[in-house]
Amino acid sequence: MADVTLKINGIEVTVPEGTTILEAAEKAGFKIPTLCHDPELSKPGACRICVVEVKGARNLAASCVTPVAPGMEVLTHSEPVINARREILDLLLSNHPEDCLTCDKMGECALADYAYEYGVRRGSYQGDKNVYPIEDNNPFIVRDMNKCILCGKCVRVCDEIVGYSVIDFINRGFKTKVAPAYDVTLAESNCVFCGSCVTVCPTGALTVKDTRGKFRPWEVKRVKTTCPYCGVGCNFDLLVKDDKVVGVAPNPTSEVNGRFMCVKGRFGYKFIHSGDRLTKPLIKKNGELTEASWDEALTLVAEKLGEIKAKYGSDSIGVLASAKCTNEDNYLLSKFARAVLGTNNIDHCARL
Repeated sequence: MADVTLKINGIEVTVPEGTTILEAAEKAGFKIPTLCHDPELSKPGACRICVVEVKGARNLAASCVTPVAPGMEVLTHSEPVINARREILDLLLSNHPEDCLTCDKMGECALADYAYEYGVRRGSYQGDKNVYPIEDNNPFIVRDMNKCILCGKCVRVCDEIVGYSVIDFINRGFKTKVAPAYDVTLAESNCVFCGSCVTVCPTGALTVKDTRGKFRPWEVKRVKTTCPYCGVGCNFDLLVKDDKVVGVAPNPTSEVNGRFMCVKGRFGYKFIHSGDRLTKPLIKKNGELTEASWDEALTLVAEKLGEIKAKYGSDSIGVLASAKCTNEDNYLLSKFARAVLGTNNIDHCARL
């Protein structure tokens, strides 16, 4: 593939043919705001906040969908560009709730960040505003369509990454909104509640139900870990506040799953601080389960397995592996069954 050389803000940049202006600008170190753009999704060029000035062009160009061309001269922050971005933010904020101080997205809201960067305090256009009821009739996600800016990221991630196509744009014009077919709630749809839509949403339109009002983004420490549920090995961040896990968030550096998870990994973390959780081994003594040390418990297990093997033979013992273990742990369990216990009676819980 041939290279293309252009100038961005007077600096010469060389990129492969087919690169967009946005990608070339990022390579050159220039930050262009985006709301509908996501590098892992298709490019609709819808929000227009990424417009730039191209010398000789009749109109400002959406940088996320405009490919570079040889000799192109681009200005990313000229006066017409700044004015256009402010106008777009003005239009968005004119039909947006003004509850930023109490919004759970504050600190991670792209719309609020850009409004601050470009000095747009509030929307100036008067007229009707959409007023939708807040949808919270499911255990995982709160949908506030009053804060939706129709960027379409949630629609595209559900279709292109998750593959369920649960939501799409419905209605037309001012009444356009994102919803499942027939405008039902997520709880009434075939949504699998993976939370991918929450991950890509740039505003407070989609938030995690369980963490609302519990912390601000800057109050938590992020600790990367591996999901304990299946053997795929997805990574994500535990959100820790006051030495307690208060939530889970995707980590883009995760090699297996990237930013996306299933419903278990995204929302199934409450067992960590559950009062029902076993934190010490239990041994039955005189008909009652009592706490024991690991040494005592493992010694007892080894003695009992040895007694059973000596009395009834190796094939009297069966081993059941777990999908929650890593591949390496299950491999060792197989070796333990065959080499130590001397039995081929090993199976996997996924067959149940």
